[in-house]
Amino acid sequence: MKASRWTVTLICAVFLSSALPGFAGDDKKKDPNAIGDRNVAHRSLTSVEKEIAVGKQYANEIDQSARQIKDPLVSEYVNRLAQNLGRNSDLTIPLTVKVLDDPSLNAFALPGGFLYVNSGLILAADEESQVAGVVSHEIAHVAARHWASQQTKSMLMQLAMIPLIFVPMSYPIYMGAMQGMQIGIPMVFLKFSRSAEAEADLLGLEYMYKAGYDPTAYVTFFSKIIEKERSSPGSMSAIFASHPPTPERILAAEENIKTILPQREQYLVSTSEFEDVKARLQTIMTARKKDDKKDGPTLRKRDAVDQTAGQAPEPKDSKEDEKPPVLKRRD
Repeated sequence: MKASRWTVTLICAVFLSSALPGFAGDDKKKDPNAIGDRNVAHRSLTSVEKEIAVGKQYANEIDQSARQIKDPLVSEYVNRLAQNLGRNSDLTIPLTVKVLDDPSLNAFALPGGFLYVNSGLILAADEESQVAGVVSHEIAHVAARHWASQQTKSMLMQLAMIPLIFVPMSYPIYMGAMQGMQIGIPMVFLKFSRSAEAEADLLGLEYMYKAGYDPTAYVTFFSKIIEKERSSPGSMSAIFASHPPTPERILAAEENIKTILPQREQYLVSTSEFEDVKARLQTIMTARKKDDKKDGPTLRKRDAVDQTAGQAPEPKDSKEDEKPPVLKRRD
């Protein structure tokens, strides 16, 4: 009887953990005109204040260990681009934006609105709208509070394992059950789920559309990544490691653009400022590579040593060096 009761409790807890991170305002999720007036944040046991505090802690660690691009023109441009997208999103918290000196083609957002854009993303993009698409996707993760909802789910899963202690079972079965629960946690909580990525794709498309960008640029960029991976397998393994692009996501994005976003006569595709910033960033990265080579290890030459005496040879008389060579007659 007791075992059955704990089993029911376990099942209910697992069910609750999957149901709790529900999407508030789901009826408006596909209405770009409702952006800013809807609540897209998932329900969570973690407060917004706690989420910001955790994100700030992670951000401090990154700032201390990662190399940043602190050029004022590049930083100001990327920050302005991201803040414009943030104003056209469902964000309810401030956005902090920084540029990392990282060749990988990626951007990521920490909980609490701390956004990092890699230099590799800017250099690889053909247009400003492609960068905007990736940044919008990360802003969507923050607006939907995906990290906080996953933390809640993790907490509930851990609570669900407690009843297993009181269920009468053999030690091997108990250890097998605990191991099975623990193995599943990293896979689920260290990366966003497929449903969370699908939501971020949808919301990100709406945000860049709201800001005036061409949403098809996001799909074009994903397709570009896949083509590079196909032409050179393994070369793009670091790209979007936390949420790799898939054909299914591309097809879903294309469908959302067609059915949800009304067509416009004009879109913002790129700007001359983007080209200037990209060229400036390329110059900065080239200069840094040269500096890194200069700062690298160098070989020091040692003076020749007389192997027999173990002493350096005596310096020759400078006057003797100035004398011309003398030819000796050989008998």
